[in-house]
Amino acid sequence: MNTNSNVYTVIYTALIVVVVAALLAFVAAKLGPAQDANAKAETLRQMMSAAGVKPTEELYASKNAEILDLYADNIQEAYTIGLDGRKNGELSVSKDKIELVSKLKPQHKAILAEGDVTLPVYIFKSGISVIPIYGAGLWGPVWGYVAFQPDCHTIAGAFFDHESETPGLGAKIKDEPWFREKFIGKTVEWGDVPAFRLEKNAEAAGATNAVDAITGATMTSKGLNEALNIWFGAYEKHFGAGAFFNMLEEHAIDTTTNAEEE
Repeated sequence: MNTNSNVYTVIYTALIVVVVAALLAFVAAKLGPAQDANAKAETLRQMMSAAGVKPTEELYASKNAEILDLYADNIQEAYTIGLDGRKNGELSVSKDKIELVSKLKPQHKAILAEGDVTLPVYIFKSGISVIPIYGAGLWGPVWGYVAFQPDCHTIAGAFFDHESETPGLGAKIKDEPWFREKFIGKTVEWGDVPAFRLEKNAEAAGATNAVDAITGATMTSKGLNEALNIWFGAYEKHFGAGAFFNMLEEHAIDTTTNAEEE
């Protein structure tokens, strides 16, 4: 074949594309499970940091297998809810089949569209409940986990992360322990608008549901504030005033079902 012909060039290019695609598929197949394991362990680290299972530094110094063991030993139950506040699914907490809702962006879009959601609730043996939050920062997504005391009103801890916020400014939501610690003991006022405030001088009035925004990181703080309130709003019927009525309704349904079975 004439190596200078157009036909040769097309065939050669096509073969190169096929070979490269095959190599990429092979690498993805080999690395996929490891990447999934790393992502799961990272989610668990963030969640358990918020819940106070262990200090953040110890969690990040632990191997993935140790993180899975720690989660399995400390988690009580995990389930998902809809925007009506009712359970719509169970998440396995068994060590060999830990299930998480780690893809938060689709859930965020569904919340905004008031569509079908499967919002996770993770309840630890300590009685602490953990929920995720997700939103937009200055340069990309921000997300995190907020833990509640058994009263489902008082914040027990928090952990935040980001994709590309500015180092030394917006990135402080993850990098600075003092920022996370400011949330401990604060409250979420379910049903209020806003339920929580992360704003400049928000703590000046002495409100229990407020934390001061990070100086010099106005847009990141604004994005995190919006994320917190959007997701708190989505969970309001599960943790807020509607939770009691949902419990009564579910109990009534269970009682009726049991009576019919008898």
